[in-house]
Amino acid sequence: MSAAPALPVTFPAEEPVRIALVGSPNAGKTTLFNALTGSSARVGNYAGVTVERREGVLKGSGGGVRILDLPGTYALHGETPDEFIVHEVLHGTVPGEPLPDALLIVADATTLRRSLGLVHEALALGRPSLLVLTMVDEVTARGGHLDPMALSRILGIQVLGVVGHRGVGLDVLRKFLDEARDWPVARVPAGQTDAGARFAWVDRVVHEIGADVLGADTRSDRIDRVLLHPILGLAIFALVMVLLFQSIFAWAVPAMDAIDRLFALGADGIRRVLPDSWIAGLLADGVIAGVGSVVIFLPQLVILFTFLHLLQDIGYMARAAFVVDRVMGRVGLQGRSFVPLLSCFACAVPGIMAARTIASPRERLATILVAPFMTCSARLPVYTLLIAAFVPATSVGFFGLQGLTMLGLYVLGAATALVVAKILNSTLLRGRISVFYMELPPYRWPTTRLLLRQVWISVKAFLQRAGTIILAASIVLWVLLHIPQAAPISGATPAEQARADLRTSFAGRLGHAIEPAIAPLGFDWKIGVGLVASLAAREVIVSTLAQIYAVREGEDFNGVLQAVRSDIDPRTGQHVFNLPTALSLMIFFVFALQCTSTLAVMARETGGWRWPAFAFFGMLALAWSASFITYRVASALL
Repeated sequence: MSAAPALPVTFPAEEPVRIALVGSPNAGKTTLFNALTGSSARVGNYAGVTVERREGVLKGSGGGVRILDLPGTYALHGETPDEFIVHEVLHGTVPGEPLPDALLIVADATTLRRSLGLVHEALALGRPSLLVLTMVDEVTARGGHLDPMALSRILGIQVLGVVGHRGVGLDVLRKFLDEARDWPVARVPAGQTDAGARFAWVDRVVHEIGADVLGADTRSDRIDRVLLHPILGLAIFALVMVLLFQSIFAWAVPAMDAIDRLFALGADGIRRVLPDSWIAGLLADGVIAGVGSVVIFLPQLVILFTFLHLLQDIGYMARAAFVVDRVMGRVGLQGRSFVPLLSCFACAVPGIMAARTIASPRERLATILVAPFMTCSARLPVYTLLIAAFVPATSVGFFGLQGLTMLGLYVLGAATALVVAKILNSTLLRGRISVFYMELPPYRWPTTRLLLRQVWISVKAFLQRAGTIILAASIVLWVLLHIPQAAPISGATPAEQARADLRTSFAGRLGHAIEPAIAPLGFDWKIGVGLVASLAAREVIVSTLAQIYAVREGEDFNGVLQAVRSDIDPRTGQHVFNLPTALSLMIFFVFALQCTSTLAVMARETGGWRWPAFAFFGMLALAWSASFITYRVASALL
């Protein structure tokens, strides 16, 4: 077999070279991109579509080499939005997006036969190209042998072997990237652009380089016999989820206590340094107490993100998708919807965006509409506060009651998502379920550096929200809680004057205005203020309660837990919060779509505000009804 002669291509020296990174999912493409570009990556969207666009500058190139990370795809003629955008970028038909100068093609060396089909299509474009083989260390470990030089001679382009997550071969690759202007163009032999001939070409290449002698991955096969079992697989998945939520309570307490003390010291320091004034109150009770009451839950989020990223990296999530595909099919979805929905455990925004991998527009829309039911990390502070306050830390068998309660809330959200998906796919979104296929990646244990990087990216997003949305909401809320103040009451105690000030404030007036609508749920006006504030971000209700109780009782966020337990309604003499109220509030947060960012992403992904409005008001009605039933039943039984 012979390749077309190498054709050197030259570019204007003053223009940076733009290299498109092409590869299939699970080929190590994004890991390679991160290693090559570092922190220079810029994320946005392609013009006119919702597909994410990632571009970065090659480290050490001085801006002379820019790398565009295209979405993972198995072919250049795909069905999903991600696959369509790859085809259009590589053909130069995306508005405002210039044709890439060169292609950096990434293929998994352990699955080379599957990868060569995409390589063939990319080479047929006639662009300067270089092929990178990842996971070459696994080929050797499994008794295989792969000669990149032989493959290079066949394809007519340079072929390099790397181990991206360990940095092996990256220095050599960077040198070639600096010389991208000199990369050759390789064309597949004439008549090789229909599918049957392409598969024959792949067979000949694999045979010629000896890639068929790679030993079977017997370890993965043995594990898959258990994890993919229709019964054992579901049981193992359930056990993994139980352990996850048990760990959230069991492991996070020491770190949470440390953060608690740190913010308490900060608030006390502000009060000691500054005179008793509105500035001191704003900084201590508004900024530090407001933000600190949310940041205190960071250790639990770290545990959650670590588990999710670890399960994804080792290859378990793809197996879980296959296991639950039968369950998903009964509600009109398919296994490919599982990963986006499970991603919503961290945040609904990237989960909804991940639905772009679903080819069927109907199934993609159904996945987007039910995604907000999945319990995101923003609900975690609310659940933790209420569970810690009203659910005893006792054991049920081998498991803690608090962890089981948390798991129950997550299961309730997920089960509701499936039920709603069934209803939608039987009425508004009726249609045939598409065929589900997904490549099972080999089991790989991620490096500590890679895992820490992924967790940090998720944690940073939470901290940025705490430093922007939650900070702004806390400051605005503090102002609304203090303006205007009531006239001094003769003979009133400080607590009585504080209650009068709260009732007179703008926030107090708002809370009392909506109290009739939420009183049947067991909520008073203070909870009402928190519900309104939580539209910015769900966890803002925690900072709202922290500020309300700090204003009323002179406490900082350290006293929120006790204040919630002991708060007495002066009108009735009864506790504002009790177990029925806590259960009702948690159920409300399970169902209500209280997240402006999620609504905005839904509008962008669905092309308008029709479906986000449908989701918001539908979930609000469901939340009110479920909370009403919960409060009435719990009040009667407890």
